[in-house]
Amino acid sequence: MTLTWNRWGTLLLVLAALVGAHGEAAAQHLLVPMDRGQTDHLRAYGLTYAVLEGGESAEWLLNFRDGAFLLPDRSWIRREAAILGVEVEVADAAEVARIRDAMARSDQEAVLLEAAPRIAVYTPPNTAPWADAVTMVLEYAGIPYATVWDAEVLEGRLGDYDWLHLHHEDFTGQYSKFFLSFAATPWLREEVARNTEMATRFGYADVPELKRAVAEGIRSFVMEGGFLFAMCSATETLDLALASHGTDITASFANGRPPDPDAAARMDWSRALAFQGAEPQLSASVNAFSDIDTHQVNTSARRALGSFALFEFSARADPVAAMLVQNHQAVIPDFYGLTTAFRAERLKPGVTILAREGDRVKYVHGSAGQGSWTFYGGHDPEDAEHQVGDAATRLELHPNSPGYRLILNNILFPAAKPRPLKT
Repeated sequence: MTLTWNRWGTLLLVLAALVGAHGEAAAQHLLVPMDRGQTDHLRAYGLTYAVLEGGESAEWLLNFRDGAFLLPDRSWIRREAAILGVEVEVADAAEVARIRDAMARSDQEAVLLEAAPRIAVYTPPNTAPWADAVTMVLEYAGIPYATVWDAEVLEGRLGDYDWLHLHHEDFTGQYSKFFLSFAATPWLREEVARNTEMATRFGYADVPELKRAVAEGIRSFVMEGGFLFAMCSATETLDLALASHGTDITASFANGRPPDPDAAARMDWSRALAFQGAEPQLSASVNAFSDIDTHQVNTSARRALGSFALFEFSARADPVAAMLVQNHQAVIPDFYGLTTAFRAERLKPGVTILAREGDRVKYVHGSAGQGSWTFYGGHDPEDAEHQVGDAATRLELHPNSPGYRLILNNILFPAAKPRPLKT
């Protein structure tokens, strides 16, 4: 049968309608490069998160153009990229096929991202958004998050979230030993009153006991399948609190009692996530938590900063580690925190080291139960000497920060569906 012009016209209108129903031709994609050609690396993660939140899927191209993202080509995604200042490239079906062929012949892998993770930040009430690096970068990238604190943990509400961040909290209940320098300041007095009230509310004898219970709640979140990301003192003090169950490692000003001199010998490191065999700092006059931290920033043993190097991982054999180190810069300037980096000999067997400088380990990852955790030393990747009361880092001045990229790799980690680790 020969089709008349009218019938051809009708078919073309139907095809146009089918394309229009999806907004654009299904064969096209948007490639978000993450190499040095990207204008705003940090907001590129926000764009990808928005795609997932909008009900679309995306792909993370591990080890291809420093961890590029492949997004569906939608007009609203193009508009969002333009608003955010994120560089995108249109890739038709032929270009996508070429990319996939090149990746198949290299140590590269496409990981499917399907659902936007539900994000929570553990932080005391009334804390300013610039108080920690993760909150700042979430705000800058436009990634939504909720805030939780002790009550939410103790009441079992962490199950509402997929991903939890901890920053400069002191889970040993010693207020980061700020009494040494800030005893008379209103903000420290407020912190003491707030924590004391919380301990009383939940029936704990003191703040160290409260914080140990909170640490156990966070551990349970991980064991039950949660993703934990921690920075600065939260890394070290979380494990100290978990290991110190039944002992007292806190300085006397924190609980009115002298610390237990035999605490180190009686600590149970099987409950800790990352560390083992550490010696807690029992003196109230030494502003350090233990010998886990390599830099001891507020002591006479303070070490100078250098830089740390990211390890390279096979995207096929070890996609989890590869995801966490995607970056356009392999060597990154170091930055201080109350816990700056970790002694390698204090890490448990099986912990994956993601970045280090000599004996100083900066960035580690591991699994526990059904979940996983990542610890990243230091306070602010773009403020190496961060001090209490310093102005907030303006991330619009650091849109390509490699140190902040590591944080955002972890934000998208729960959305990924990697292949099982090959053995």
